[in-house]
Amino acid sequence: SNLKSGVKDAMKKDNDEVLAGKIAYSPSTSCKPAGVPAYLLQPGVLYFVQTPKEVVMIQSYDSQVRHIYLDVPHSAKVKTSWYGESVGHYEGDTLVIDTTGLSNQTFVDAYRTPHSDELHVIERWKLTQEGKGLEVTITVDDPETYYQPWKAVLRYRRTPGAVLEAICAENNQQFDYHMPVAKDPDF
Repeated sequence: SNLKSGVKDAMKKDNDEVLAGKIAYSPSTSCKPAGVPAYLLQPGVLYFVQTPKEVVMIQSYDSQVRHIYLDVPHSAKVKTSWYGESVGHYEGDTLVIDTTGLSNQTFVDAYRTPHSDELHVIERWKLTQEGKGLEVTITVDDPETYYQPWKAVLRYRRTPGAVLEAICAENNQQFDYHMPVAKDPDF
């Protein structure tokens, strides 16, 4: 396994609690930002808006927004946040995004794999299928969590349509953790 023993132990403890009845927490089930790279695993449509200075990614699921600032270096001291600090540049026709400063309140994947403040994610985005597809190669490195970096490839297909709104907190029928729900209906 690529996971270091402390991470495996933490995941086993968490999984044992879930098997005993605890609800399996994930950021999206509590209307919290997913973080990177889990952001890319959310259901729904991903929209891109590009200006000369930044790329904005809008995830239709819960309308999460991510900013990638183009052709600038990382800050000298990156402040930890849900989406960290993402800076990007083009290498030919490939958008390369470098993200650091990710809050350890998020998970790396759908298995709720934790990470440290050392998490470093590099994404390489490229159009495929004559512009009808989009492929991203993700490299995840966290020396506190993994013995070695790992890669994943995600593929998207272009679909027409407007940005749809999905409001997390006001639609708690699809969530089961940390959502305020009245004990008795008031009607």
